[in-house]
Amino acid sequence: MKEVLHQKVVDHLTFIYPDLEIEPIAQELVHTMRLDEDCQSPLAHKNLWDQTDIAVITYGNSIISDHQPPLKTLHHFLQAHFPMLINTVHILPFFPYTSDDGFAVSAYKQVDPPLGDWNDILRISTDFHLMADLVINHCSSRHEWFVNYQEGREPGVGFFVEADPKEDLSAVVRPRVTPLLRPTTTPEGTKHVWCTFGHDQVDLNFANPKVLAKIVDIIRLYLDMGVRVFRLDAVAFIWKKLGTNCLNLEETHEIVRLLRTLIEHANPNAVIITETNIPNQENLSYFGNANEAHCIYNFSLPPLLVNTLVTGNCRYLKNWLMGMPPAQNGTTYFNFIASHDGIGLRPVEGLLDDSELEALIQTMENFGGQISWRALDDGSNKPYEINISLFDALKGTIAGEDDWQLRRFICAHAIMLALEGLPAFYLHSLMGTTNDYERMKEHGHNRAINRRQWHEQELDDVLADPDRHHHHVFQHLRKLIQLRREQPAFHPNATQFTLHLGDQVFAFWRQSLDRRQSIFCLNNISDTPQTIHLNAINLIGTDQWKDLISEATFDDMLSTVTLDPYQTLWISNRW
Repeated sequence: MKEVLHQKVVDHLTFIYPDLEIEPIAQELVHTMRLDEDCQSPLAHKNLWDQTDIAVITYGNSIISDHQPPLKTLHHFLQAHFPMLINTVHILPFFPYTSDDGFAVSAYKQVDPPLGDWNDILRISTDFHLMADLVINHCSSRHEWFVNYQEGREPGVGFFVEADPKEDLSAVVRPRVTPLLRPTTTPEGTKHVWCTFGHDQVDLNFANPKVLAKIVDIIRLYLDMGVRVFRLDAVAFIWKKLGTNCLNLEETHEIVRLLRTLIEHANPNAVIITETNIPNQENLSYFGNANEAHCIYNFSLPPLLVNTLVTGNCRYLKNWLMGMPPAQNGTTYFNFIASHDGIGLRPVEGLLDDSELEALIQTMENFGGQISWRALDDGSNKPYEINISLFDALKGTIAGEDDWQLRRFICAHAIMLALEGLPAFYLHSLMGTTNDYERMKEHGHNRAINRRQWHEQELDDVLADPDRHHHHVFQHLRKLIQLRREQPAFHPNATQFTLHLGDQVFAFWRQSLDRRQSIFCLNNISDTPQTIHLNAINLIGTDQWKDLISEATFDDMLSTVTLDPYQTLWISNRW
């Protein structure tokens, strides 16, 4: 097995570095991962998940208390409120950083002291599958490597991408409006270094195998610290080649394949998730042939679902779902509808027309949302993402605010929970957190609007108070999560077909891997009641059928059922 692994590593490296001597690099990587001592055998096309897998996404300090580090408080909160419900926790970058709320990492091998320490991380990893960020495209401008680069020392020299500002870089795709190159003083004079995301986030030079070796060393530490799920942040941008858009290049895909080979031979139960906030077809390419990412973020889902619920028309969402390929065994979608960033707009390029997108943006601004921009090659700017809490994003429709906010919000999550893939809840969605304008003003950037920091006692109080919407959100979502976990038809790789019941009912059928359970998921995405003929969804007459949510039964296959505004039915033949 070790010989086979070694050859696979050599093959990956030969593609990435065709002009270098590969053998020493391969030996170093295998040794760093300790695969020359203990090499395990991953099984191809093995599903590392089932319907019981539910993730929560949170910052390490989203919940704080007066008497302990935030990581201990987070651990306590999850244990207290989600026993046997949430089994995976994604703690957003918990390392020392200088900006971008953690994504400008200044020390990869440390836990940010205000959050806690590695022992806190290890304790969380014993109770939950721990997901952590591998911030792979860039590091902080105050990281030791960049400081050394500026002073001509190792490690650091050759670690960053240099470019001549006279070169034509207009084809480079970026999610920001800041200048791409940062002038930097070095012992060799002024150099211009590549900064995809901003001048405090300096891009690492993967064309230098020493950089790759450092990243592999970090991966080994994270495995030792209990990380099971690796989120490859901004991975689509990591390889640069002049004359291209520097996005999704073949070398990038090969690096992902290499990292998967190394990680899964160290831990066959480890999972790689690629974070690629790009158009849908490009995003899908990171599955490879079930040899790259185990999971890809389903980035088109959040904007399409929000658009569906504020327009009361599911045509665009339904067309997208019909075009999504079933994931091969061993791969699946990572479904989310809210995140620490915002509602990305690049993933709906080619899916929503301009007028629909314009109406969505205007509606979100009416509900208090902010717009972040990206630069185009002609010098103009284009909307990149909408920054808003999901609860506020669904406070009404394109016609304005209404009384259906809670029902609309629960409907959105019921859809996410039932779709093919692994569902992931942003922590703030679980309690219906609203726009935080004070935090946005304090931090000076739009994304802070959806990054509230709760005090644990205050949060416990509002979740227990039936007069607060937080309580009702929390209870509804807990019930839906529990129901999902009990249904084999909601396995992430179970069969899924889109149903055609008009533009106001978004519907699809799920069937368990053993074909014993079927669930017809009917969602009224409008603010008016919708009546459906049961024979339109082909309920098998010899089976007994029940809505898992309301527990209503259906005996007459020729009858109709009326869905209230934003009501969801999970009609199943097994319960």
